[in-house]
Order: sequence, then structure tokens, then C-alpha cells
Amino acid sequence: MDARLESRRTHYFLQVLDSGSVRGAASALGMDPSAVSRAVSQLEQECGVALIERKGRGVAATDAGRLLADFLRRQISEKQGLLAQMDSIRKVASGHVDIMTGEGYVRWLMRGSLRRFMQQHPQISVNLNIGSTDEIVREVIDERVHIGLMFHPPNDGRLRSHHAFSNPIQTMTLRSHPLASLNRPLLLADLAPWPGAMLHPSFGLRQHIQAAEVSEAVRLNVAFTTASFEALGQFVLGGLGYSLVSRLSMSPGDRERVSFLPMKNALLHRGRSHLITRQGRLLPPAAMALLRQIIGDMKSA
Repeated sequence: MDARLESRRTHYFLQVLDSGSVRGAASALGMDPSAVSRAVSQLEQECGVALIERKGRGVAATDAGRLLADFLRRQISEKQGLLAQMDSIRKVASGHVDIMTGEGYVRWLMRGSLRRFMQQHPQISVNLNIGSTDEIVREVIDERVHIGLMFHPPNDGRLRSHHAFSNPIQTMTLRSHPLASLNRPLLLADLAPWPGAMLHPSFGLRQHIQAAEVSEAVRLNVAFTTASFEALGQFVLGGLGYSLVSRLSMSPGDRERVSFLPMKNALLHRGRSHLITRQGRLLPPAAMALLRQIIGDMKSA
């Protein structure tokens, strides 16, 4: 079939459907109507089936014609997408990118991917928004941001995960805390007697922790909840208790005062961060370039 779908005739065929008549297509193409009619007739002969039928003063696609038109339009869309991506690889001169992430990823992005990207592409502007997992998902699905970076996105067919990297949840405590002296992967039962600080339930990290509580039949003593990773760190640094976080949430200076203790629960130990976009969305060249930059940095981390 592919060998029979000569591009000139298929182009005329689609134009006839878009115009609603052979005469209208001929006018749009700057051709004689008889030449357009002959081309469509040849295409029908090659396919062995009628593709258009008369409807009043115009024409419409037959069932076979609709199938062919859908196929041809998908081909055109895929070709345009390929060419756009190839063009974005060749040259990214200007544009704008909207990216949204949780606060815990900001330092990693600004010290790495975003810094390098903006140095290499000074004509591209970037808007970085901060939000919870639920907010990031909503903004990506509604196409108000191009890229989302988050912990464990929900299983939603509208989302596409381009890359994921290991980001286990660990217990952060002062090095003087009794938990730091256990010298083994911790159970949630080890944490239960102590006050803890957690993110709000709208964050994927907290949702993971809640699932782990159910799996171990343990209810943690949550003394402090917040939307701020910085506040979690200050809770620990102030000697108020522990927090369940990833290493990305603390600065190198703070790490000198605290311990990050591994967890035994697989839900926490196997935590992963994902780089997501809206499924099926064709990103502009600038956003594609940043997406590739972050993926490359994730793979080399």
C-alpha cells in the first residue's frame, strides 16, 4: 500500500476533503479542476476502492476515504514532529521554558542543569515554579508548564515519564540522635517513639511514607507538617526530632551536622524522581533542549 500512496496525489486528496469539493481544492492548489479529479481517480484505482462520494454540491469521504485520510494526517503530524525535534537539535537560539518542581529539587537544578542550560542559551528565558506533587501534575496536564520534576508521579495516562533516577527516602537526624547509633537500616517502628517532621500529604514523598506506614502497620508520631523542605531541615537542626527526606533537600553545609540513615522498607528504599511532560504534547525547541539537558545530568549523577 505504501508504494501506491504517491505523495502528490494524496496531497490533492486531502485538499479535496478539506475544501469540500474538487473545484475548491483546485482553487486552493492553483490547478485545473480536471487535473485534481484525475489525480484522485488514479489514487482510487491504486487503492482499489472509492475514496470520495458526492454529497449535494460537494464531496465527502467514504469509509475507506476516512481511514486513508486519518492515516495520512497521522503521517504528516509525525513528520512535522520529527522535523521540529531535528531542528531543535540543530539549533536552539531563543524561546521560553516553564518548569515546575518541588522545593527539594531547586538546589540541584540551579547548581547543575539550569545553570549550565542558561549559560549555553542566554537568549532563552526560564520560569521555575515550586509546588506539591498534586500541583505539578495539574500544571503539566493542563499544559501550563512544559516540564515537571517530581517524586513518584501518579499512574496517569496523561503523563509521560522521560527518565527516572534513584532518590531513596532516608531518615535525617542530628548525628547525636539515638537513631544515628543503630548502625542498620531502620524500620518505621524504630522512628515511632520519636517526634517527626513531614511534608503535607499533597507531596508524593509524603504519600510514599504513608504507604510504607500501612505496609508496616506503624503510625508515626508526626509533630510537624509543612510544605517546605527548608523547614524540615530546620526542625532537625533545631534538635526537635527526625525527618524523612531525600538527600536533595539539604545543602552540603547542613549535611556536616546530620546523618542520613537508610530505611529497610522497599517503598522508601526504592524511591525514584521522575522528569515528566504531558503525554502527546510536542514541546517547543527550547523546552526540548532543557529536557535533554536534565536527562543527561540525571544519567551522569
